[in-house]
Amino acid sequence: MINQLVNNIANRLSLRPPQRQSLEILDRICELLSINGQSDIKTSLAKINKEFPSVNDFEREFPSLCFALATGVGKTRLMGAFISYLNLAHGIKNFFVLAPNLTIYNKLITDFTPNNPKYVFTGISEFAINSPIIITGDNYETNARTILDPQITCKINIFNISKINSEVRGGKTPKIKRLSEYIGESYFDYLSQLKDLVILMDESHRYRASAGIRAINELKPLMGLELTATPSIETSKKPVYFQNVIYEYSLGKAITDGFVKDPAVVTRKDFNPASLSPGAIERIKLEDGIYLHENIKAELKIYALQTGKPIVKPFMLVIARDTTHATQLLELIKSDEFAAGFYKDKVIQVDSSKTGTQEDEMVERLLKVEHPDEPTEIVIHVNMLKEGWDVTNLYTIVPLRAANSEILIKQSIGRGLRLPYGKRTGVTIVDRLNIVAHDKFQEIVEEAKRPESEIRLQQIILTPEELEQTNKTVVSQSKLAQSLGITTEQKSEKNITIPGTENQDIQTSIFASIIEQKIANLTYQEIQKLENQPEKVPTASYLSTPKVQAIVREAVAREYQPEQLEIEGVSTPPDIADIVAKTTNLVIQQTIDIPKIIVVPQGEVKSGFRSFALDVTGLNYRVPSKKELYIQSLATDDSTSLEIKTDDFEEFQLENYIVKNLVNFDDICYDENADLLYDLASQVISHFLTYLSEEETQKVLSDNQIEIANFVHNQMIKHFWEDDKVEYKYEISKGFTTLKESAYTTNARNYLNYRTSPPDKSNMSKYLFTGFEKCLYAEQKFQSEAERVLSIILERDAIKWFKPARGQFQIYYKWDGNYLEYQPDFVAETAEIIYMLEPKNRDEIDSPQVVAKKDVAVKWCQNASDYMLQHNGKPWVYVLIPHDAIAQNMTLKGLGDAFGERSYRFQTK
Repeated sequence: MINQLVNNIANRLSLRPPQRQSLEILDRICELLSINGQSDIKTSLAKINKEFPSVNDFEREFPSLCFALATGVGKTRLMGAFISYLNLAHGIKNFFVLAPNLTIYNKLITDFTPNNPKYVFTGISEFAINSPIIITGDNYETNARTILDPQITCKINIFNISKINSEVRGGKTPKIKRLSEYIGESYFDYLSQLKDLVILMDESHRYRASAGIRAINELKPLMGLELTATPSIETSKKPVYFQNVIYEYSLGKAITDGFVKDPAVVTRKDFNPASLSPGAIERIKLEDGIYLHENIKAELKIYALQTGKPIVKPFMLVIARDTTHATQLLELIKSDEFAAGFYKDKVIQVDSSKTGTQEDEMVERLLKVEHPDEPTEIVIHVNMLKEGWDVTNLYTIVPLRAANSEILIKQSIGRGLRLPYGKRTGVTIVDRLNIVAHDKFQEIVEEAKRPESEIRLQQIILTPEELEQTNKTVVSQSKLAQSLGITTEQKSEKNITIPGTENQDIQTSIFASIIEQKIANLTYQEIQKLENQPEKVPTASYLSTPKVQAIVREAVAREYQPEQLEIEGVSTPPDIADIVAKTTNLVIQQTIDIPKIIVVPQGEVKSGFRSFALDVTGLNYRVPSKKELYIQSLATDDSTSLEIKTDDFEEFQLENYIVKNLVNFDDICYDENADLLYDLASQVISHFLTYLSEEETQKVLSDNQIEIANFVHNQMIKHFWEDDKVEYKYEISKGFTTLKESAYTTNARNYLNYRTSPPDKSNMSKYLFTGFEKCLYAEQKFQSEAERVLSIILERDAIKWFKPARGQFQIYYKWDGNYLEYQPDFVAETAEIIYMLEPKNRDEIDSPQVVAKKDVAVKWCQNASDYMLQHNGKPWVYVLIPHDAIAQNMTLKGLGDAFGERSYRFQTK
């Protein structure tokens, strides 16, 4: 069975599968080594090697094991999980965290300090009140009382090995080994006498064969836990791989599993480097890098505006040959001839040529490059960006240094793989890292295609047409907001204004003077407050009643501050009542009543999964074949093969391969479903054992565990139960809602009148359509030609219509154990009915996901109709329309009658 504490820690810290598996391995290690009473190092090694054959040597004078996790997977959080487990499960109080340089040292101190956004113990309730004490290389001398206090349950020492190295190389005794008057002995001696000291080594490939690391053996720790993405040491001949790697999660797996960005190599269409000088190739690569950078910048703005998430400001990394070359590139990019001088103040050079004040300024800008208000968009470097510079907003890399394809792939992308939102968004451009490598394109592609290559690269080929146009961010306000003269404010969470956006077809405010616009804005603000008072204003039409008009007029009069000229009687005071009335009528005319519906259970909702027999039909896997390298001599034509052996962690109970993946689903609670999970996993094992041996079954499970868990979970969903005796009541928190802004990317070439059928119907989403009269927005995007044709029907038959922005309705449906937002395609109001319209390909109409969306939409329309009809409003009808039924000769009423789901219980008047 999975250790309950391991499972709790994994869930509380939201560990990813490779982190969870690493924690499970540590739990197993502690069983094998009896952590509080270890045997000698040879016996310990034999025990570990028997179960983990990849560990052939601890490579230290104490048991030390390496967890090799790819960049971006989360090694610091895993350290937090390790410390939590060892402290809570085995009472270990003393930890020593080793950093390879000053950057990582400072980062670790920040991440281990409470109230920090990346605090590694967030969710560990035992540490919420009594958080671990952090002792650093800077404060240990003055913290004697803390250090020697036996009542403190967890002490974490964080030290920088580079400082120890430099002191040793200088012939001096490291400060940590000198007598401390505060402690009464050296701090090193104090630590070496602790019986429960566990050392954690970040970027452990930096601690091999160095003078300073010899002192680490003298610390005599109970155990060493090493973390690195590079489990080898580079030598002049070939890499020397660690002998103590107990678990490895490669970069290739991280890319496949979606924990990091998806790398892509970029070139130009029909690019021929042989016909160009090296200088010309560099210039083209830089310019194309800028093209990609600007398009990514626009897409990131759109994503943030649509989702309400913070703005991510991307930057481009240029890799120079040497410091002289870097300086030349800096001068070029700062010149007026490069991008018209736009990046003059947005580029920095990062290398060893900077000293003093210049170096301080460079480091400060580099460390802040993720901040939206920091201007840097291009970083030029030679070889200074090493471990610890964990940015998430690097999206474009332009390597200008000569290197072979393997080095380009492995070294170039390492710094840019981290995801800004912690996980992939599903938006291709937002989830992709681009490597501009025109002259090395084919070589890199071939390298990535090699069977032993762990990285698979997308290929992006830029066409001349694409390079001519740069996409821009278009923020589409409702016509109501434009008519009132409301200015769009696009801001991130930190209230940083987003530059470089365009608003198309902006209407002029119907209020001519600034004073009238000010009063109209105040009126609209008061109306928005009344949205939240459905008992006073059930629908927008109630805004015009004398009682509500009086409330709004009084509030506006209180808020309005007259200009000085009005006070002195020089100009005529504005007619507040008239402006309030005009504004109210405009809101009513350009609003469709969308109530905000909250469904509340009347009592406790109980749910779970019923026991059932798995349908194992189709659950047939072949035993994975041996992975081999084919080797052929170029001199003799002799060939041979070499088996690739992987040392993946083997579960001591076969069912655990499935159960540990099932508990990652949001709708599965391990504590409540443990018996069922192991029963279902046992059914899978029994099925495999009907045609496979136990060893073969283990191989199948190891290779296909996630897919098999998905197979089981899909059947579990069908046996989900919820207490149907609980009654649900819907509540209306808003009678109508403000229309949200939409955001798009496009370019000048792709603006079209909605009546114009575009030339490229296979890529409809690149066009932005305008020219509408009845649409509540000036511009709209369509996902298909059928949607464009439907807009023609709506312009003819509806009173008003629009395509809702994300979050407008807040309707959610359950899919694969998660609750996802359903965003209707169209909303249209006629004289009698409000339609929620969903065009779909005919072959998708009956798909399970479309049906799930339809079910929640129909229910929402039913509740909305009940409410609206009680307040003299119009009923809602959900219409799921096949694309091939949409034609210009069709009417909206005809489509509604043919495909609508009548959701209201009363007839219209």
